[in-house]
Amino acid sequence: MSATATRLRHLATAATAAVAVTACGGAILLTPSVSSNDRASGHATVESLRRTIIDPSAVVPSRAAQESTLIAAKSGNPFDILVVGGGATGCGVALDAATRGLRVGLVEREDFSSGTSSRSTKLIHGGVRYLEKAVFNLDYGQLKLVFHALEERKQVIENAPHLCHALPCMTPCFDWFEVVYYWMGLKMYDLVAGRRLLHLSRYYSAQESIELFPTLAKKGKDKSLRGTVVYYDGQMNDSRLNVGLACTAALAGAAVLNHAEVVSFIKEEDTQRVIGARIRDNLSGQEFDTYAKVVVNAAGPFCDSLRKMANKDALPMICPSSGVHVVLPDYYSPEGMGLIVPKTKDGRVVFMLPWLGRTIAGTTDSSTSITPLPEPHEDEIQFILDAICDYLNVKVRRTDVLSAWSGIRPLAVDPNAKSTESISRDHVVSEEYPGLVTITGGKWTTYRSMAEDAVNAAIKSGKLSPSNGCITSNLRLIGGDGWEPSLFTVLAQQYVRMKKSHGKIVPGVMDAAAAKHLSHAYGTLAERVASIAQDENLGKRLAHGYPYLEAEVAYCARNEYCESAVDFIARRSRLAFLETDAASHALPRIIEILAVEHNWDKSKQKQEMQKAKEFLETFKSSKNAQFHDGKHQ
Repeated sequence: MSATATRLRHLATAATAAVAVTACGGAILLTPSVSSNDRASGHATVESLRRTIIDPSAVVPSRAAQESTLIAAKSGNPFDILVVGGGATGCGVALDAATRGLRVGLVEREDFSSGTSSRSTKLIHGGVRYLEKAVFNLDYGQLKLVFHALEERKQVIENAPHLCHALPCMTPCFDWFEVVYYWMGLKMYDLVAGRRLLHLSRYYSAQESIELFPTLAKKGKDKSLRGTVVYYDGQMNDSRLNVGLACTAALAGAAVLNHAEVVSFIKEEDTQRVIGARIRDNLSGQEFDTYAKVVVNAAGPFCDSLRKMANKDALPMICPSSGVHVVLPDYYSPEGMGLIVPKTKDGRVVFMLPWLGRTIAGTTDSSTSITPLPEPHEDEIQFILDAICDYLNVKVRRTDVLSAWSGIRPLAVDPNAKSTESISRDHVVSEEYPGLVTITGGKWTTYRSMAEDAVNAAIKSGKLSPSNGCITSNLRLIGGDGWEPSLFTVLAQQYVRMKKSHGKIVPGVMDAAAAKHLSHAYGTLAERVASIAQDENLGKRLAHGYPYLEAEVAYCARNEYCESAVDFIARRSRLAFLETDAASHALPRIIEILAVEHNWDKSKQKQEMQKAKEFLETFKSSKNAQFHDGKHQ
């Protein structure tokens, strides 16, 4: 038992250190000092922006208007910052910079959140594993990272309350040492969170645990369940949060343009400093130049290709890692309770989380190549099913997999570091080439502070003059200000779903499932969607068993830069991620509505259908994958 005693002593020592750090204002150390003048200016700016964002008549500029603004940024009138990449970090940079009074443009080759940012685990977490490393390596640096992530976790949830919520996560224990170990570790997690605590962790007996999570196995690892420890982290609808960032940035004055690709950089002749980019609109094929005092490279896994565009000899910064997730029916996990196993037989973490009425299970963490549309390998899917099988009392079947996807995590290597040991889950900001600031690494939870660091670096690089400091820590995203969980009752009581059926218009009830979905997906803007459903006869569901309405397609085309069928099934709604078969069945009607909104001809509609089907083929559900040699049939 000496090893056990050592581990528990480490926990006790680290807990004491955490108390000391918290007492000394550990969280405060992470907050930059702000003068009283900056605070006053920032407060006035927040209030002005808040009024703009919550204005019921406010609409984002059209895509054509945004493109015109980008074209108008000539060498004599450049943007302060041009952001390349429309993921969480890129849109976060655009919002941060715009709310500091800077002139900002953003371009994204595909769609907002089309890459890693839509393929996450959907958790907003402080990093329980990082805390464990901090304890056993006595690493104060890791401890500070956890402090910081917990601070950001709370802010992400508060700034988009309709899209984020606290989620209890259950950790099963099959011997009494695990009970004590996980209880102490997760109590320490609570302690480190301090005032940013979501809810207190607690122990449940084996019987109580089965009542809370009926599919949890009573036996595992050839041992009986001794109980569970439940702690809380955050959960989000990642791509809708990302789209919310892009739209909020647009309302704040940023010119954001999706489906627009950087084809080359423009450099100053004498200094070779990057002063802009040649951009191709991938929808029209038009190319144009946009100038900026600083370009921020926030292209995620693809940031190295942009760096090499500026300097062909640039050393790689990205060590790509593949994360595969599968989606299973809702009966695999109860609503409102996740299951996380910190260490499986081969030492990996596995989880099952309820999400949007289904169950997500994952994940893998393996090296991969960088590709625009990564696909999960069958052995990775089988690994996940095999791992969760050990902890459930239900038969785990490959035929239950409704969707499966792979995302590329851009683990960062600091190009200025002397050792390859600098590979990190933390983010890296660097300016190796004049005028090009690169931000990469990190995780969804800390996107806001990553953006803040990138904007600070851009201000320094371009000698920019912001009107105020960073204010995004206290800025609700579009749809979040004034939102209450009870909003769905207003929708259910005041709106009906007018549906076209066999040539007739038939009224339908705005049922609780549809009302709750609209409330959580669009926040206070849900009434706009409900109005379209009622007034334009677009109240029909798009897919059986899902709450998505036809009205959402029209709304997203008008207000959220939804330019393709894939944009809708993958990022505006989450049908592709929840069930590929349902998404496929919904495509004809989605394309029909988008054709009206965007004036598509028959040829364009056919092209959209083909692209969407090819996209869905990369999501390996049981309907579109070969798995005859796997263990789980």
